[in-house]
Amino acid sequence: MPKKIPMRQCLGCREMKPKRELIRVVRSPEGEIALDFNGKANGRGAYVCPDPDCLKKAEKSKALDRAFSAAVPVEIYEKLHAEMEARHDR
Repeated sequence: MPKKIPMRQCLGCREMKPKRELIRVVRSPEGEIALDFNGKANGRGAYVCPDPDCLKKAEKSKALDRAFSAAVPVEIYEKLHAEMEARHDR
């Protein structure tokens, strides 16, 4: 019997995809928000495709704010965009 593949929904494009194909955005218990490329960081997680456009869509629709039940500052989005762009260019 094949192993079940966990699926998660991207906050930008709203498509269900395998968990390993997505990047986890995590809010730590201390309230810090960061990208979690390994998927192992402590805290509340939300998922985004490894495409900067999906992060822009999530920002525009305030999907991260709703997922974390907290307002996400613009500086955090800028940091996430920079981190994703650097990772995307490799």
